[in-house]
Amino acid sequence: MTMAKGERTYQFKALTDLWTGDLNRKSNRLITTGLLGSIRWWFEVLVRGLGGSACDPTDTKCEDRNHCVVCELFGCTGWARKFRFEVLDENSGTKTDQIKQNQTFSLRFTPLRPICREEWALLDATLRLIADYGAIGGKTVFKPTDEPSRAKEIHHQDFGIVKIEKVDPPITNLNVAEVEKYVREERWRKPEPKAKDADFAWASLENFWCVNGKYLARQDADSSSFNCVIGRPKPKQQSGESDSWIAGRRPNREKEIEPESKKVFSFKDPARTFGFVEKADSEHWNKIKNSLMNLRNVVAQWHDFNLEKQLLTKNQILVKLFNGEGRV
Repeated sequence: MTMAKGERTYQFKALTDLWTGDLNRKSNRLITTGLLGSIRWWFEVLVRGLGGSACDPTDTKCEDRNHCVVCELFGCTGWARKFRFEVLDENSGTKTDQIKQNQTFSLRFTPLRPICREEWALLDATLRLIADYGAIGGKTVFKPTDEPSRAKEIHHQDFGIVKIEKVDPPITNLNVAEVEKYVREERWRKPEPKAKDADFAWASLENFWCVNGKYLARQDADSSSFNCVIGRPKPKQQSGESDSWIAGRRPNREKEIEPESKKVFSFKDPARTFGFVEKADSEHWNKIKNSLMNLRNVVAQWHDFNLEKQLLTKNQILVKLFNGEGRV
């Protein structure tokens, strides 16, 4: 295992506004912990997809040197984060206000303790996963609409889509096998099968899918391509009658049901749709594939959808993340 020294800076262009709301739910000020928390979440998705373990940071059992591969880099009780995290503006000064569409900004990671090559490779792949297939920050659960009268409402706006423009210094490529070996080492703490950690098993690249260039939305009062995919009735007046794992769950304190967010995310400009299946088995994969294929008969922009070429899942994504394809 080789240690890499020196800071690394990623320059991004914001393709939409980014949301990192403060305690008052205002977005005019940048909250860097909001971005870092989002990066950590996607880092967990990648680690789980590579066969490693990642705790639930809201209820972690990781502490001191008994921790998972994610806490090794990002920190936990008794174990400090290995890097200083900074968000910079286009002039390399500290960014303090909201990141707006078309702005250039940078994320700088400065080692405070030695960071090994595998960790840098995982962090690099995580940021590319976000930029090429996911989203960063808050309000990414908002969904688009094709209804002109509602298009400007805040809950139909796109947030969190970014593009990597430059990396300094460029990352040294590691192949998938090297990184898999690292995240599967015996020294990392493994989640207990019945612990809360297990509830996040779905948040894995193993369960992830993405379609770039297509979006889901409500077309009118009686039609919704989004509801077609998440399994809710299409008419607006009936859309709240059916919750499911993929559609998210509304809270019910009397029945001790906690809220859960949707597992499908969609953005209109630039168009991108991604999500997770509950279990990475043929039954659940076939269900989401059939739902996406059915959209070809529902809405015009999906008429030319090609399942084999446009639905991206773990294997295709890992190749692009680790073989240097599309690197800047």
